[in-house]
Amino acid sequence: MRAAIDTNILAYAEGVNGFEPRQAALGILRRVPTRATVIPVQALGELYNVLVRKTGRSAAEARTSVMAWATTYPTANTTWSALVAAAELAAAHRLGIWDSLILAVAAENGCGLLLSEDLQDGFTWGGIRVVNPFAVPRFPLLDALLEDQAREGQTS
Repeated sequence: MRAAIDTNILAYAEGVNGFEPRQAALGILRRVPTRATVIPVQALGELYNVLVRKTGRSAAEARTSVMAWATTYPTANTTWSALVAAAELAAAHRLGIWDSLILAVAAENGCGLLLSEDLQDGFTWGGIRVVNPFAVPRFPLLDALLEDQAREGQTS
């Protein structure tokens, strides 16, 4: 199973909202298999804005952070079909277009999970389920994904 990472998880990992959210996000990201993860390019664009506007980082610092994420994890581009699906999703479920676009791109890239604290935990659309990785108890499919990584780490 593949998982997509939403902007807020990346922002927390960058230290937005303090030390504890950063540690929690990094803990999740370290355990999610890189080969089974994708970051929608939309999420990277949003991260850039958060880093510049909310944290006051310079444009160069924000660019460096975004590029580091893009070289660490596979990225998924926005397509015309994802935009059309996002517009339909936003209209049908009263979601924001940018959140809908991240969800549509994740679905288009074969993800079964979208890790996000911002969208409604448990929302399912197009074969993808929104999962808050910080929720307790954790969603069983996310636990399975994290356990797969732990098992691989033991056999390496």
